[in-house]
Amino acid sequence: MSSFTQTLTDELRQAAAEAPAKPFIRFMHGEWTFGEVQLQSEALAAGLYAQGVRAGANVSLLLPNCVELALCWFGLARLGAVAAPVNTEFKGAVLAQALNLVQSELLVVHDMLWPQLEAVRVQLNTIRRVVVVGGAERVRPALAWESLIVPGTEPAPCAAPRFSDLALLLYTSGTTGSSKAVKISHRFVLRQAQGVIEGLGLRSDDVLYCPYPMFHLDATVMTLAPALLLRAVAAIGERFSVSRYWDEMRALKGTVFDFMGATLTMLWKQPASPRDREHAARLGWGVPLPEWAPAFEARFGCRLVELYGATEVGAILYTPQHEPRRTGSCGKPLGPWQVRLVDEDGFEVPPGTPGELLVRSEEPSVLMDGYWGMPEATLCAFRDQWFHTGDLLTRDADGWFYFVGRRKDIVRRRGENIAAMEVEIGLETHTEVLACAVVGVPSDLTEEDVLACVVLRPGSTLTPQALAHWCMQRMPRFMVPRYLRFMDALPMTPTDKVEKFRLRELGTSGAWDREADVAQRHTHPPVKHQERQ
Repeated sequence: MSSFTQTLTDELRQAAAEAPAKPFIRFMHGEWTFGEVQLQSEALAAGLYAQGVRAGANVSLLLPNCVELALCWFGLARLGAVAAPVNTEFKGAVLAQALNLVQSELLVVHDMLWPQLEAVRVQLNTIRRVVVVGGAERVRPALAWESLIVPGTEPAPCAAPRFSDLALLLYTSGTTGSSKAVKISHRFVLRQAQGVIEGLGLRSDDVLYCPYPMFHLDATVMTLAPALLLRAVAAIGERFSVSRYWDEMRALKGTVFDFMGATLTMLWKQPASPRDREHAARLGWGVPLPEWAPAFEARFGCRLVELYGATEVGAILYTPQHEPRRTGSCGKPLGPWQVRLVDEDGFEVPPGTPGELLVRSEEPSVLMDGYWGMPEATLCAFRDQWFHTGDLLTRDADGWFYFVGRRKDIVRRRGENIAAMEVEIGLETHTEVLACAVVGVPSDLTEEDVLACVVLRPGSTLTPQALAHWCMQRMPRFMVPRYLRFMDALPMTPTDKVEKFRLRELGTSGAWDREADVAQRHTHPPVKHQERQ
């Protein structure tokens, strides 16, 4: 297990020495051992050094899930440089802003994403050199990946990064607005990996399956890094697909998987199959854990565990493995954390009362070091010497925490505080609802009204009126959505989180209005035809 002062480079060298032939990274199309990852990342470090990459430099990565992204991470760490993987869905001004923010001079891009880069080249302020993975036959002002990673190349001069030096810049999901680049140190990565291993009870014979993007915390810090410490296997899927999920899990031999947002609901709502238990998965982890989790466990034959985490702090709350699960709880603090729940004025709230989660560390370099290039946002996040997560939770008398929602996901309606997540969970229990997202929209009576954006099962004939009536029978009246918008799909980040700011931007235009419908029916009651005598 990593010491307090280890770096990623130290850990990879040690793993390659101890288990050179053991599989480390597995994709559907290939597998790489610890020894191979060590040798190839060393060769890549030499190639990057020849291109002018030095300690402290940021290098942007516009890559899908592929081994090249992992090699870049380890190769840059070897040089004391910083990997900045970019959301592959970014395009246009958003992509240019993300690249300009971190001030990279070198960018590694996959051939399939080249058109996105080409469209913004003139807007980039600092990118001077581009390396292309794949498609080397095309004539471009760029270097081919193969020219960087040549076996037998003279090693790069030894860098001596400290555990507190940066290893990653991870962009926030951007569910509430523009993404920020979170500064993550070597120690953050390795200490978080230790926490994941302890909190989930991971083992060296596990295969940690993650179908989410490698530019996200789940795939890097919470999958690759624990596998590195355990000398286990990190199995990375191409991307989340509800129809391919279990087939990919079987092919990659996953024993542990993670879920987020609506992905678990999508899996649960697939038709039952005789093959539902034909897999090696023993454990799934994520948030939130729905009330039908026991039925999911019985159907698929694996345990589900809820936790709480964020890009800026990693995972800090875990459901204790040795205690009975408490419905709705994401567990207790595990690791070097001090946590508080406070009201809008910063005063601690009593058990049972929702409050914003504040976090402070008892050890160095295990929280983010701030947002790159955004000192004001960093100061705001760390006001009063506590990191403000923006998430609302409650705590019971025994110290178990319960996730309520994002502070911005609380809808204030006629004096009532409504957690969007509670309305979403209620709507998703309808058999015809495949996915949904709830936001607050301005009300003509001040405060807000509830807008629910709903994706129905293919072929469904459910009407807004019928869904609203169904809600009225099962929810408190103040929680029943006033507005319903049926959509083909919700706007999602590549990590399968709903971009709620986009739903707010749409407003109520085109949505069915329950109150207007009721008013119209009262004003123009349906005509009853007389029966024939």
